[in-house]
Amino acid sequence: MSLEKILPDLGGDIEELESASYSLILFNDDVNLFEHVIESLVDVCEHTAEQAEQCALIAHLKGKCDIKHGEYSYLEAMQSGLATRGLSATIDA
Repeated sequence: MSLEKILPDLGGDIEELESASYSLILFNDDVNLFEHVIESLVDVCEHTAEQAEQCALIAHLKGKCDIKHGEYSYLEAMQSGLATRGLSATIDA
């Protein structure tokens, strides 16, 4: 069975869906303040303040949060930017 038959119409084509198969995961730590994490997500990941606050809270409560989806090279730049700011993040398939 093809992906076209399984997936509902998501407003994009299959190539777009397949290229966005990576996730950037932010991990909680006991070092960085919420304000720093929120500011970093806004600056590096282009989140709104509300998105960044929600992601910071989820990471704090659950230990990690899926903060962005996209191509590996796109997420790799963000992961590097977060690491520069002292935040721990990985890219998962």
